[in-house]
Amino acid sequence: MLLRLENLAVAIAAVLAFRSDGGTWWLFAVLFLLPDLSMLGYLAGPSMGARFYNLAHTYVTPALVAALGWATDHGLWLQVALIWCAHIGVDRTLGFGLKYATSFADTHLGQLRRRG
Repeated sequence: MLLRLENLAVAIAAVLAFRSDGGTWWLFAVLFLLPDLSMLGYLAGPSMGARFYNLAHTYVTPALVAALGWATDHGLWLQVALIWCAHIGVDRTLGFGLKYATSFADTHLGQLRRRG
């Protein structure tokens, strides 16, 4: 529960920072689910899927994008990074952690449970 609350705090902070930076909400809406395209890696099997998913769902990747924005003085890159962090934070709040190569349901936050 603590890890989920921690990631909820990250998601909220990212959204507030995005708003404070003057980000446009249409950009937020368009890019928010973009990291989930990484799940297409699962078409090549669970090991490759986990690699693609984890690359798109670790905070390291948007941190590098934010650093690029600061280094080049392009605010759009910072906004993209904030949207990305919000996405990861929401995912982890919902229990979608980094994946193990065994199965999409095996995450660092525990086993995903099926609903229904």
